[in-house]
Amino acid sequence: MQGKKKPPAQPLDLNSATSEELQQLPGIGPSAAQAIIDFRTKGGPFRRVEDLLAIRGISQRKLNAIRPYVTVGVAKPATP
Repeated sequence: MQGKKKPPAQPLDLNSATSEELQQLPGIGPSAAQAIIDFRTKGGPFRRVEDLLAIRGISQRKLNAIRPYVTVGVAKPATP
């Protein structure tokens, strides 16, 4: 049995966090973490935290719970 998750000590960058890191967020499991990664892969980097609302399964309530633990960093240009 897994106890209560310990949220990340530092805010996670939605544009670079791994699936394992995203799963540290309250209410985010493996499928939601993968949906976040798929979303940024298909649609490009997140511009703001509120973009999470476009992902199926992330409600305003869930967004409010994870907002203190996430940030959106400046999108880094792809290096060749």
